[in-house]
Amino acid sequence: MKQWRTLQRMWSGEDPARVGAGSQPGTVHASTATKPLPQDALIVIPLRNAVLFPSALSPVTIGRPTSVAAAQEAVKRELRAGFLLQRDPEKTDVGPSDLYWVGTAGPIVRYITGQGGAHHLVVQGESRFRILEFLEGWPFLVARVAMVETPEASWAEVEARFLQLKELAVEAIGLLPHVPDELTSVVRGIESAPVLADIVANLLDAKSEDKQQILETFDIVRRLDRVIGLLSARLQVLRLSKEIGEKTRAQLDERQREHVLREQLRQIQKELGEGEDEAAEIAELKKAIEASGMPEEVQKHAERDLKRLQRAGEGGAEYSMLRAYLEWLTELPWKRERQHAIDLAEARRVLDEDHFGLDKIKRRILEYLAVRKLNPEGKSPILCFVGPPGVGKTSLGQSIARATGRAFQRVALGGVHDEAEIRGHRRTYIGALPGNIIQAMRRAGTTHTVLMLDEIDKTGAGGFHGDPASALLEVLDPEQNYRFRDNYLAVDFDLSRVMFICTANVLDTIPGPLRDRMEIIQLPGYTEEEKIQIARRYLMKRQFEANGLSPDQASLTDEALAAIVRDYTREAGVRNLEREIGSALRHVAMRIAEGQAQRVMVDAPDLAPILGPRRFENEVALRASVPGVATGLAWTPVGGDILFVEASKVPGSGRLILTGQLGDVMKESAQAALTLAKTWTGDSLENTDIHVHVPAGATPKDGPSAGVAMFLALVSLLMGKPVRSDVAMTGEISLRGLVLPIGGVKEKTLAALRAGIRTVMLPRRNEKDLDDVPAEAREKIRFVLLDRVEDAVACAIEEPEAVASA
Repeated sequence: MKQWRTLQRMWSGEDPARVGAGSQPGTVHASTATKPLPQDALIVIPLRNAVLFPSALSPVTIGRPTSVAAAQEAVKRELRAGFLLQRDPEKTDVGPSDLYWVGTAGPIVRYITGQGGAHHLVVQGESRFRILEFLEGWPFLVARVAMVETPEASWAEVEARFLQLKELAVEAIGLLPHVPDELTSVVRGIESAPVLADIVANLLDAKSEDKQQILETFDIVRRLDRVIGLLSARLQVLRLSKEIGEKTRAQLDERQREHVLREQLRQIQKELGEGEDEAAEIAELKKAIEASGMPEEVQKHAERDLKRLQRAGEGGAEYSMLRAYLEWLTELPWKRERQHAIDLAEARRVLDEDHFGLDKIKRRILEYLAVRKLNPEGKSPILCFVGPPGVGKTSLGQSIARATGRAFQRVALGGVHDEAEIRGHRRTYIGALPGNIIQAMRRAGTTHTVLMLDEIDKTGAGGFHGDPASALLEVLDPEQNYRFRDNYLAVDFDLSRVMFICTANVLDTIPGPLRDRMEIIQLPGYTEEEKIQIARRYLMKRQFEANGLSPDQASLTDEALAAIVRDYTREAGVRNLEREIGSALRHVAMRIAEGQAQRVMVDAPDLAPILGPRRFENEVALRASVPGVATGLAWTPVGGDILFVEASKVPGSGRLILTGQLGDVMKESAQAALTLAKTWTGDSLENTDIHVHVPAGATPKDGPSAGVAMFLALVSLLMGKPVRSDVAMTGEISLRGLVLPIGGVKEKTLAALRAGIRTVMLPRRNEKDLDDVPAEAREKIRFVLLDRVEDAVACAIEEPEAVASA
């Protein structure tokens, strides 16, 4: 306590803050107030916006004549004065009703008369008091009071709060600027809870009303709680202020350091003569802007940023960003180049040289070239090649670029889930770049380009990063892409002369608006003969080069190629076929490298030791000719396939049991087929359960084309007659017995051909789709067109004399 009073007396020599009242300075002589005071009375001095606490040494400024007279009288008589907070700090003439009736009493230890009529006091608070009544007859306020003493308490609740308050006070002192180091030691040395509460409350930067509430709290536990609450709130502000101050100071220090270093660097460069390099770079960029052929609006934008680059200087924060941006602008193909002369005959030769078959696609490319030859300013088509993996969609795009004399660029869209991958990032981001479209244009160096958007059906779903499929709507719309705006460039770029080609495996995952902007061209797959020709013309050549062989050292017979296609691959494309050819040629390369032979010819019987046993067999040949089994045709994303529908009956209650992971559509087809089979055979099956199974059970299956196969399997079961093993079928049925049309005719037909099927039953309304079936398949397969289910029964179970065929 002695240390605390010593420190307070040290502060009393400072200029006190003007916390009292006074706009009317004056002096009332002590001779006017010689009347003695009662024993329990105090001279009262009102304070405008300050609350004094016991045990605290506080500066006070007064100016009202009554307050000055009261202070002078107290000093003259060496009496303690009472200090009360007034309710309205703006009020000058105050009476008893204008004051709080609880205050602090204490002697005035120093009295200083200042300039301008202000009087400064240093008051030592000693004890609380409560007003009993105000007395009259003095030129200042006098009141009878009752002193309120707070006894020392040491029970657990007080001790806990006392320790918590001390720790908070020490922390607060540490956060305050310009605080004497001795203050922390003084606070730690206080052993009285009432004294600590009053001292902390006196030092708190809080509203006068809140301090008055603490002064009026006589219960020590409640008083400690109030002080802790106010101090905790103040601590939060102090912590935040310190954090903000440290951040601001760090930023200012960093900026100042950066400025000094920049200035030093500039001087060093000037001494070394390196400042000329920056000027040369600016001049080079300016020359590139003028030579790039930008539109007028874009050129103005670039010149404005070039001026910003000059002002920033090489050490500026924006320098590298602006320079990279201007380099992107100058390296894009802005000029409209003159189109090369179009030679349709040469284009046809290139397409035939690179790809076997694909007549429909080749015809469409030649049509585009013919239109462009007649109308050079026409808009480029936006094609979308849809087909299974390995059918040559990407390589076809390269051939189109070669046939049309254009540059070729490919943008992979598989797994792209961020709109910025298409439209680019805004330059506000660190490391921002243009989107893949603009990057491809920069790599190509010309807008006379074939730009392939590969795997457009595998773009990620839209999320908080945006929807890349929606961003592609602008790119693939000829009415909009002449003013394509990349977020990084922030200027329009003309994509109307670019020929866009998209690839996809399926159409279902492409959003409708995006699919509507493209011309869809299907690539369903290759026949066995087409695969052999592709292998002979293209795949063998690539694998010879990959394995270091020449045609003089190795060869594969046509029978070997046919055996690889038939027994070791089962696909719509030719990727696995190329792998198996590579395996065979690697075996040949090893024999030649070891010196075992100079030339090796691989025939069909040699494949088993090289490639292993046959991986695929003829499913139809394996199928037992028993009633209740029918061969259906299915479409998959990787081409067509065949599937078997098996039906069996056991004693039961007329239930239909379905297995094989069938989807909802196929389940409904099975129910319709059973109802139609009951009607057709006249058997109610009340005491029989029917079980329909579609292998393989681990593969999910669904689709609207299995009705005919399920119906024939059930009819075959009920009639006790097997379905012909060389017949496959596809089509949906109605309860009236009609055969309804389906899709994927070409893919299903090629699957039947690969499986050794010789008769395929189709709905009659799909007759028009036979034009898309390759001629080889039409020659080897007999097509039977169905109007009703009776036609299917007649062809597959009974004699087919009266059934129409195509």
